[in-house]
Amino acid sequence: MTCTIRVQGAVRRRAPTQYLAALCAAVLPLAAAAGPTIEFGQGSTLNFTYGLQIWNETRSFTSPTNPASSTDTFLRRNRLALTGQHNDMIGFYAQLEAGVDGRGGNNDRSLFWRDAYVTFDYSDELRFIVGRVKNTFSRENLEACLEPLTLDRAEVLSYTPFAGTRDMGVVVWGNLMDARLQYRLMVADGREGPYVPERKPRVTGRVHVSLWDPEFSYGYQGTYLGTQRVLTIGAAYDTQPDVAYANYLSRADPQDYKAWTVDAFMELPTASGVFTASAAVFEYDTGGAFAGSPDPGLSVNSDLEGYYVKGGYMLPGKIGPGRLQFFARHEKLDYGVKTGLAEYFDNTWNGIGFNYYIDGQRVKVTGQFNRIKYDTQHPVDNSLRDYRQATLALQLIF
Repeated sequence: MTCTIRVQGAVRRRAPTQYLAALCAAVLPLAAAAGPTIEFGQGSTLNFTYGLQIWNETRSFTSPTNPASSTDTFLRRNRLALTGQHNDMIGFYAQLEAGVDGRGGNNDRSLFWRDAYVTFDYSDELRFIVGRVKNTFSRENLEACLEPLTLDRAEVLSYTPFAGTRDMGVVVWGNLMDARLQYRLMVADGREGPYVPERKPRVTGRVHVSLWDPEFSYGYQGTYLGTQRVLTIGAAYDTQPDVAYANYLSRADPQDYKAWTVDAFMELPTASGVFTASAAVFEYDTGGAFAGSPDPGLSVNSDLEGYYVKGGYMLPGKIGPGRLQFFARHEKLDYGVKTGLAEYFDNTWNGIGFNYYIDGQRVKVTGQFNRIKYDTQHPVDNSLRDYRQATLALQLIF
């Protein structure tokens, strides 16, 4: 429960307000509004939530040029979120981020706005988001950063090659058929900058069908910790015309970007424990521009195929003060990029780990071990050779 503070009369009580609850149900996962809430007059609210992830990571290489193993402790995520509601129709969400602070000796990271958007909720069937918001393409990107099943998302596969995890634009979305069916349409900036042949908007569409308990929020969770019985199947399509030249030196042969994904998620609570499974397949296509004569800003994942499969099992009772969950993850990435005759980027990830929930997602400890194998070993670049990685993480949400 959140702590609510009324500005008028300075009344404190231990219950979320009606409007904040409605906003959180529609846009945010449950733990994302864990902190104190201030009420302003009739129906206006402001919630503060702080989220912190501290990682200790050991890896069997240090850098592309240094093969020695390394150990690093850093702040993977360090966030302050503000969730506001003007009335029962208009709200906002803004999140300050200073993440990855201390990694590789990069200390004192600058603050920036990870999210900043306004919500207009005309009805459950018709909602709008305007501003800087999560790309509505892949399920895993839409899963809450602080409520995953595994340690984190895929490092590359679940992120679209342009605009990162967020984009600036407008989203129209809603729930139909008692939230059994959800639709989303996003028009956003997409790829921008001096290398783009012609400035055109990016368009993303996504739908999902919930066969058991509905997933009615804009964001998903990687695990519901056995509180819901979920079976959801989703699909999305992402496109932007004229994003890159296949021959940048001659400013010739502009290529369109298009991508698709299909995903499934299941969580089944039983008397013998909670079973979770999730999988997705992806294809990103920029017409092979990276394999031609690309511009300096075009990323290697602009033409990428791959998939992931992950599963978890949470024991039925407490172990000490908390709940214990085991998980495993497998993902395969095929870039199709050749250096000479070799394809050095293609790789496979396999990982196993655990979550120990002391207070749900609000206080937890996670450990994960990964083995990354490359189909072809690069002769000199250590980041494109087989390696191992072990991470121990502590998470706090207030």
